[in-house]
Amino acid sequence: MIRRTVVPSLFSPPVYAHASVVEAGTKLAFLAGSVPLDADGKLVGEGDPVRQAEQVLANLGEQLRSVGSDFEHVAYTDVYVVSSEPAVLSAVWDVVEASGLSIGPHSSTLLGVACLGYTGQLVEITATAVVP
Repeated sequence: MIRRTVVPSLFSPPVYAHASVVEAGTKLAFLAGSVPLDADGKLVGEGDPVRQAEQVLANLGEQLRSVGSDFEHVAYTDVYVVSSEPAVLSAVWDVVEASGLSIGPHSSTLLGVACLGYTGQLVEITATAVVP
């Protein structure tokens, strides 16, 4: 269903694939950015990007389940972190890796950004997944 490729002539990525190929005719889900809000719309983990990443991944899991998919079937993510510090981005990526989302591994882009949509928000993840 998903063919993941690490290109031998490029650097060896730590825990992601250079490309994920999904065959035409496969059902895909394009998920809106998962944010660190609880079911009541309250920010979780104010000032703590690692805690926010955990909440974002929990919410992403719910989004995936709602469309009949799961972390294993994620083909691509964009991981947004409000920081210009590589150590902060790495700490968030460690949470992504530990979550099981990187099983496969999926293709991903990790970005440091200036601001996200909710006051105090430090992490957001968008995803494209196969619906088996």
